Amino acid sequence: MNLPISELLNLYNADAPLEEAYTIPAAWYWDERLEGLERERVFGRNWIAVGRVDQVAVPGQFLTMELAGEPLIVVRGTDGELRAFYNVCRHHAAAVASVPCGIVQHLRCPYHGWTYGLDGSLKGTPEFAGVCNFDRAKNGLVPVRVATWEQFVFVTLDENAPSLESFLGDLPTRVAPLSLAKISFFESKSYTLACNWKVYVDNYLDGGYHVPHLHKGLNSVLDYKEYTIENSEHYSLQSSPMVTSQDHASFAATRTGDRAYYYWLYPNFMINVYEGVMDTNLVLPLAPDKCLVRFDFYFADISESRKSYNTESVAVSDRVQEEDVDICESVQRGLRSRAYRAGRLSVRREAGEHLFHRLLAKDVSRTC
Repeated sequence: MNLPISELLNLYNADAPLEEAYTIPAAWYWDERLEGLERERVFGRNWIAVGRVDQVAVPGQFLTMELAGEPLIVVRGTDGELRAFYNVCRHHAAAVASVPCGIVQHLRCPYHGWTYGLDGSLKGTPEFAGVCNFDRAKNGLVPVRVATWEQFVFVTLDENAPSLESFLGDLPTRVAPLSLAKISFFESKSYTLACNWKVYVDNYLDGGYHVPHLHKGLNSVLDYKEYTIENSEHYSLQSSPMVTSQDHASFAATRTGDRAYYYWLYPNFMINVYEGVMDTNLVLPLAPDKCLVRFDFYFADISESRKSYNTESVAVSDRVQEEDVDICESVQRGLRSRAYRAGRLSVRREAGEHLFHRLLAKDVSRTC
């Protein structure tokens, strides 16, 4: 199928209620034109999580990333202010910071030595005497909007986007009782999947539909029949009571408490909370058929005496992730089949996925 992009977009009816809705068309998961629209209109215009506050906690501490094809840097200034910039030297466009993270006194381009303050201002231009009509004040690093919520750093490339507070809506109020600030970072892991980023998000948002079939261990500690889905404007909360089970000891030991909470924030950020345990998932597109999923693991106690327990908890998450990788890659292969165009959604289970598809369709279809 090689439809004009306007016709491809029109294949999805974002106005259909859940009981009548189909998924987004299969071609949306592999068409390169859709990938371009998502880069510009989804990842280039929304607030996107890019890191943790503890990564930029002290003056000079920075992290770098790529978002919507743009190299970015987030840095804590000497005045304590958090700022973000395009990681692009104003001289000949090299990255001023070429490592993922670190602590510096200033930002110096490795190409020709142009130096910038932590506030983005241009400080040094070696061997630039005699250049006419050059305004140093207008050649600092180009700023990007940055904000924080809980332990997370967000940026948006859209100068006109609503504030992060507005984008989050009532999410901070809903999350507040979980006391996420009391949970400390433990470690990160990343996975590269041979599937479109939306396949991974769909899998996350199916309301536990796949859990009894794919995740036997996780299913042993969740009360599947009481699993709930609640949608807001830009997020979905899936939640389940916890149950006691001895069928899978490692899950019973590391997934405890009264209830599990699975928050998804449009378009690509997930927060998973159990008693004393949290992990976050950030899903980043790499190609139409490839994505990166970065897991950050947090625990209420990260002391040396608790290290063995925390490591086992991460291993439990690994086993779930391995199961998800296999099925997501299988789905990506199936989406290219002539036998599949779009699927229906479970009213009981897939309200979160329906929200995701409607938000996505709204973004990729807008022209301004």
